[in-house]
Amino acid sequence: MRNYCVLLFLIITINTFGQEPTSSQDSTKTEQDSIKKEAFIKHVGNGYFPTRYFDFDLRYLIKFNQYEGFRTGLGGKTNNAFSNKFRLNTYVVYGFGDQKFKYSFGGGLKLNEKHNTWLNLSYTDDLQETGSTNFLTDGRFFQFFEPRLLNIDLFYRHITTTLLLEHNIQPNLLSKLQFTVSNIHPIHNYIFNVGDDNYSNYEISSSTWALQWHPKKDKQSKLVFPRLTLQYTKSFKDVFKSDFNFSKIDFKGLHRFYYGQESYSEIAVTSGLARGKAPLTHLYHAYPNNIRKETIMQRFSVAGLNSFETMFFNEFFSDKFTTIQFKHYLKPFNISEHYKPQMVLISRYAIGDIDNLERHQNVTFNTLEKGYTESGFEINKLLFGFGLSLTYRYGAYHLPSIADNVAFKFTFNITL
Repeated sequence: MRNYCVLLFLIITINTFGQEPTSSQDSTKTEQDSIKKEAFIKHVGNGYFPTRYFDFDLRYLIKFNQYEGFRTGLGGKTNNAFSNKFRLNTYVVYGFGDQKFKYSFGGGLKLNEKHNTWLNLSYTDDLQETGSTNFLTDGRFFQFFEPRLLNIDLFYRHITTTLLLEHNIQPNLLSKLQFTVSNIHPIHNYIFNVGDDNYSNYEISSSTWALQWHPKKDKQSKLVFPRLTLQYTKSFKDVFKSDFNFSKIDFKGLHRFYYGQESYSEIAVTSGLARGKAPLTHLYHAYPNNIRKETIMQRFSVAGLNSFETMFFNEFFSDKFTTIQFKHYLKPFNISEHYKPQMVLISRYAIGDIDNLERHQNVTFNTLEKGYTESGFEINKLLFGFGLSLTYRYGAYHLPSIADNVAFKFTFNITL
């Protein structure tokens, strides 16, 4: 009898494991799969391919610019499954044009949970665009395709050691304090003249303090507006062999005005001021995105998100500048359920100037003191995320040939 009871128990157990899950089990499993899928898409949308302990950074897979040609490599960071108190990050890339490796490695230690306070240390040997400004508090921004990067040809190599402190003063007030020691090597034949000294390579030791503030949450776009960023940089001569004293103050503001759920206007203001002996590598361009070719179709490329499409690369540099960009997004054309192109009206303005122009040798560029203007439109999402852009340059820096003032490009917009 006991043997029959044991046999009956085994049969019931086997049948139970072999049965299809109940509707309740189906619902739970579907919900779990949906959560996992949503988390995966969110990671990919932020530019990461997640694994158990390490998230691969998709930004380093493949890029292209005029100096390196194709640039490819691997990078990433440890995730919370590895540790929520300590993190490691690294990347290694190779440029087929200059035939050189670039790399970075570093780590961070969480000091405070409530204010998300991190202390980070990194070492980087890589390239940076001449005249570009990075705001420390900018959130991570990822595009599968970075249009402006394709045409950049003016870089400098920097070997930089960075100590960075991140701290949320309040949930809507983010602060970062950074100390860097950099060895700068412009890749072009640039000479920075200061008195009797000429510098083709130089050392810069600096500190940067940045604040970003946003007052409220935007339920429609899951972003926050307005977003205001203020950043101050000070370079110290003779600190860790630093060659120059200079300071920079930078501001960026972004706001949206909604007219219903699908139509809105966006205004972006960016401004910078450099004082002291600052080389061209650490001054400002005005986000140009036009290549020097003879005809409109030869200049046909990809429009950027916030760049001046008719302004040629390396055409203008400034030690003080302001740009204002206005975009109005019309309600999408409801052609069908899945085909809804959208027109965007665009107007951009830039003004700037530079002191001590004679310090910057072996490079030729113009100034922006007369004010630069362009206007145009985009029609986005015409086919597989691609669209078209047409922009016209007018005003004080209007060129003699009408065709040279026109930028005709395609756009690329895709969201996950």
